[in-house]
Amino acid sequence: MIAASTTPLLLIGGDLKVIAASDSFERTFGVDASQTIGRQMMEIGAGEWRAPQLKMLLENTADGVLIDAYEMDLKRPGHPDRRLVINVRKLAYSDLDEVRLLASVADVTEARAAAKQSQDLLRANTARSDELAIENQALLLEIRHRVANSLQIIAAVLMQNARAAQSEEAREKLRDAHARVMSIADLQQQLAEATTGVVELRAYLTKLCATIAASMIPDPSRLALVVVAEEVTIDGGASISIGLVVTELVINALKHAFPDKQPGRIVVDYRVDGAAWTLSVADTGVGMTKDTPPAAGLGTSIIQALARQLKAQVLVTDMGPGTMISLIHATPDAEVEAVPDQAAV
Repeated sequence: MIAASTTPLLLIGGDLKVIAASDSFERTFGVDASQTIGRQMMEIGAGEWRAPQLKMLLENTADGVLIDAYEMDLKRPGHPDRRLVINVRKLAYSDLDEVRLLASVADVTEARAAAKQSQDLLRANTARSDELAIENQALLLEIRHRVANSLQIIAAVLMQNARAAQSEEAREKLRDAHARVMSIADLQQQLAEATTGVVELRAYLTKLCATIAASMIPDPSRLALVVVAEEVTIDGGASISIGLVVTELVINALKHAFPDKQPGRIVVDYRVDGAAWTLSVADTGVGMTKDTPPAAGLGTSIIQALARQLKAQVLVTDMGPGTMISLIHATPDAEVEAVPDQAAV
């Protein structure tokens, strides 16, 4: 199946060495089996694939960390530079020690060139002000691509450090930082792919929660993280705040709601009613402490700041069992009972 694929594919082992390569990969990139099979992906050909970020992508995917598409420029002597998009996924085997990665390589050089040509033609037929707007939009999209790539690399470094940390407290803090960085990286990637400056919220939250689950939930059969948000689009700026809110609330639930590996479920929901909306994160965990109100930590401060930014109020509900924390953005004539800062998260 690998050999016959029309899409350039590589099957890679846990040692990052190529097990099989599609004929289309070898044709597209001018290599043969002697230059691919048994070599690490970074050593294919004459070493033109040797990029530290590519190695980090493969290593983190092998460890179960979900990282989105990585872009790189392939430079070969005697050949024009090519712009590539590389996706790597870990295959599921019954033997967990048998690591297999599937890497697909898409050459987007022509697509990017065609897009640039279209922009050039459009610029030639527009006024100078429109031309500047188009150039700024193209520059913004390129910046978003690069920011997303950089954030994913930073997140991968944080996860590597978390695995190498000696104390559980350090590992926990690094995993928290990884989840926060990935929430922004996922949004930047979606903004880079969008053409209208808005984000499909359900798809974004689903992808964000999948990333958090991959790095922080060791046994998905024991603890489920589910998104049931409505299909809506919102402004990219608001998406950043909502993504950070969800990240903080999910991390909070994972850290406190399920002690002693207790099984359960966390549900992320977003509902719209005209100009009003409600974002909630509910868990089926042990619930809030009855005797002592929770202290105002970093997570609480972040949630309260983001709620003010979104012009929303925070509401905490005892679900019995579990807890639901909601951000409620009401219509101007509606009132929502405020929750004291120290009890918000």
